[in-house]
This record gives sequence, C-alpha cells and structure tokens, in this order.
Amino acid sequence: MILAVAAAIVVLAGLLIWRDKRQQRKWFLAKVHRLWGSVADREYTWEELESISHYAKHHEGERFMVDDITWNDLGMDQIFMLLNTTVSSCGEDVLYRMLRFPEFDPQALKERERLIEYFRTHERERIQVQTQVGKVKKIGNTSITDYIHVLKDVPRRHVFKYIFLACLTLACIVGLFFDPLKAATFLLLVMCFNGYIHMRDSKNVEPYLNCFGCILRLLKAADGFASVRNPEIQSYLDRIAAAREKMKGFRRGAFLVSSSSAIQDGLEAFVLSYLKVLFHVDMIKFYSMLRFVEGHEGDVEDLFAAMGELDALIAAASFREYLPCYAVPELWEREADSPTFLEAKELYHPLIADPVPNSVRMERGILVTGSNASGKSTFLKTVAIQALLAQTIHTCPARTFRGNFVKVMTSMALRDDLEGGESYYIVEIKSLQRILQECEKQEPVLCIVDEVLRGTNTIERIAASSRILRSLAAPNVLPLAATHDIELSYILEDCYDNYHFEEEIRDNDVIFNYQLKEGRATTRNAIRLLELIGYDPKIVRDAREAARRFEETGVWS
Repeated sequence: MILAVAAAIVVLAGLLIWRDKRQQRKWFLAKVHRLWGSVADREYTWEELESISHYAKHHEGERFMVDDITWNDLGMDQIFMLLNTTVSSCGEDVLYRMLRFPEFDPQALKERERLIEYFRTHERERIQVQTQVGKVKKIGNTSITDYIHVLKDVPRRHVFKYIFLACLTLACIVGLFFDPLKAATFLLLVMCFNGYIHMRDSKNVEPYLNCFGCILRLLKAADGFASVRNPEIQSYLDRIAAAREKMKGFRRGAFLVSSSSAIQDGLEAFVLSYLKVLFHVDMIKFYSMLRFVEGHEGDVEDLFAAMGELDALIAAASFREYLPCYAVPELWEREADSPTFLEAKELYHPLIADPVPNSVRMERGILVTGSNASGKSTFLKTVAIQALLAQTIHTCPARTFRGNFVKVMTSMALRDDLEGGESYYIVEIKSLQRILQECEKQEPVLCIVDEVLRGTNTIERIAASSRILRSLAAPNVLPLAATHDIELSYILEDCYDNYHFEEEIRDNDVIFNYQLKEGRATTRNAIRLLELIGYDPKIVRDAREAARRFEETGVWS
C-alpha cells in the first residue's frame, strides 16, 4: 500500500511538472506569435536600459561606436525599444550593441541580410530558434554580461580548509561505528563549527551565484540547439556546439552551488542543505567552477554572442514586418576621388504614427531653413536614423536607400552642463569640435547639426557658424544642417544646397505640410504665432513693425 501511494505521488508530481512545462510552452509560443511584426508592450526603467547598454560599452574602443551625444540626439533608446522583440537577455544586449556599432564590412551586412530575410520567410525555423534562445530568459536590471564580468572580482581562496572540515565530518561519522559516544560528541562540535564557517563564507559568494546561474542557462539553451538541424544557420550551430563542448566540465555537480540551477524541491533540497553545511560541497564546487571559468571567458562570450545574434536578427526581421514599407539599402565604400554620396526616396521616421515621407539626394552639404515647428529637426533625425539602421539591421524605413558607408555624428539636442558648470555655448562648441576632429580622419562622415551656435549673439553666430559649416564641406563629409539664419543660405550657397520647409496660414491657424522643398525659406511665422495664441496685440504690432524697419534699413530701432 505504501509503495502504491508513493508511486501515485511520483506519477502525480510527474504529471504536474509535464502540465506546467506544457503551459509554459503554450504561453511562450503565444508570446512569440503576438510579438511578430508588432511592438513589444514592455515598459523599461532607466536601470534596465542602462544595464542593456553594458554589453556594448564593454566593447567600446574596438571600432567606431555611436557616441552618447548622437545616440541621445536621435532618440535611439526609443528606436531600440521599438525594435526589441527579442526573447532573451543575450538577444537584447546584442541588438543594442548592433545599433551602437555600425558595420563597414559589406560581407557582414550581406550575412545579416541573408538571415533576416530567411527568418522573415521561414516561420517554423524561426520559432524553433526562438524556443531554444528563450531558455536563456530575460533577467531585468542586470545584464548577463555584467554577471559574467563580475566573476573577475571574486576573491580567490584555497579550498583546503573546506576539504579538511569535510574530511573531519566524515571521520566523525565513521567513528560512530567504533566509539559512538565520543564520536557523536565530537561530531556535534564539528557540525556547529562547520555551520558557523559555512554561514560566514557563503555570504561572500552568494552575490556571485547568479553569475553561474546565467552561464548554466546559456548552456541549457545550447543543449537545445544540439538537436537543431538547419544548414542556414550552421555556422552559428557550430559556434554554439564548440563552446558547449568546452564548457562541459563546468556543469558537473553544478546543482550543488545554486538551487536556481537545478530542480531542488522538498526532500532533495532538505538533504542538500545539510550536505552543504556538513561537507561544504557548495563552497568546494563554487571555487572549482570559478577556476574552470578562468580561461573560458571567450567560450562563454562566443556562446552568448552566437545565440544573441540569432535572437537580434529575428527581431530585425519582425521589424520589417512591422514597417508599412522598408528598403534593403545599397551601400558601398567611397572612392578616393569622388564625393561622399547618399540618396533616399520616401524616407520616414519609424516612431511617427502617420509620417510624411520625403526624399533627399546628397553629394555635398545641405542647409535646411524654415519656420518654427515646420519639420526641420525631425527630417534631420530621420536621415541620420536611416543611415544607422542601414549599417546595423540592414533595414531602412524608406522606399529606397543607397549611398556610401558613413560614420554618423550629430549635434542637436544639447543642454547646459550644470554639474560641470558649463554654459550651453561651451557644451555646443565642444560637441561641434568632436565632429570636426572625426572629419579630419578622412573617413566618410554624415554629420547632422541643428541650429549651429544658437547659444551666442547673431553677429558672431553667423560669422562663426558659416566658417564651421564651410570647413565641413569636404569630399569625405556629408553635412546636413538646419538654421533660422537665412543669411547662411546665401553665404554658403557655393558649397551647400538649399532646402526648406514651409507652412500655410489658414483660418487663423498655421498648417504645416512637412514636405521638403528646394530652395531657401521665404516665409516666417514667429510673430504670427504670437498673435494666434493670444499675445497682447500691441506686442505683436510693435514686433512686426520693428522687423519691417530692419528689413528696409538694416538697423534695429
């Protein structure tokens, strides 16, 4: 009867586990189908975005990286959140890194294009990959790469004392068969001492146990990939298999160090907790695993990167399905004797719900003029975002996109540095200086500047900004600038093409069409807007009269 009851309990437990796994799989598949071709409904905290960025920042200095000023100017955190339909922490970390590190290798982009299009058109294979990568899961406020790198900070200790105490406990247990009273007394003392040592030392390693848990989840996902047979992703499967094989020794006995790394419930957890205290098996295994990781960091990194790339490229394929239309960019290296080139037709900003598309062709600088709120800044950001997406996920929100590989740098949404005690003007000229220094390297640069030197007076602004913009009019640079200073459109017309946005006053309202047009702006709306929102008529009348007199005489009264 006892055996029958025990068997029934085992069968029931097995059925419950099977049902739980089945429900989890159904939930995961429903999530994957829901996210495909849509925007994730996830809300991000600042801490989450910061942790996701760490994987990219660990690689800072390897090659050109989109700097923080450009990233923030373009609102790339919002672009990343729009794109991020990944199912794992390694996927979102790699996706973020892709966006921060534009590619300049045509073959690398060609490979990304092949996989993006493959995943876009092969649902079963895509879900198979997502199912395996999903085992890595998402962590929250801490990046997996942080967990992996933090292992370098663990204080290295010898395990001799733990082995000695374990042997002492074992000797006491053996002694029970020869002199039970003395052995039991000594065993009680040893257990108390072992308990104290274990409680004290386990606190030092507890923060690092999650690190091993992350690596074990990567290896669990790698186990799933071992059964995948897909020649289209064979190079990734080989990388995963090679890293998994090299990390095989890491998993032996891993259940001893962390309950999160194995199924430990009920009696099993009870027994294991006593084994840990009596024999320090968790401490011995912890330092053994720590020694194993040393020298295998590259294998963990490759495992992380291979699965992350697959997850990130599936997110890029989903982004294509989300867009109303997209272009596969045509990119090539600039020849030494030719100017940098960029052309896009019907490009639009991916974050705008009902965007107005525009087209642009650049073989030299472009100066954009126009009224307030007419669309100048949005257009500048759109061009820069297109160039970045072209060289990262090989997908542009446009009808067509073609041009040279370029470094994208901007100087737009600047503000005073209160902590550093720097004024807006100082912050602005430093921002422009970094662009000028990058342009001196002779590699193609797309530089976007909104309102050059807006932080100073009119005379010096026009004098200095015209010289800065002229210095950017070089064969290796594509400068795209917006300004309210119509004088610049005349000063720089020999090296910049003029474009503008305009508005229409209709029924006491300002109507913007957001269409880019050739030539310089001929309308202004600043004073008109004062009138429309209800400013004192005398202020409006006097301002209009002062502007008229200046246009006639060139003198302010």
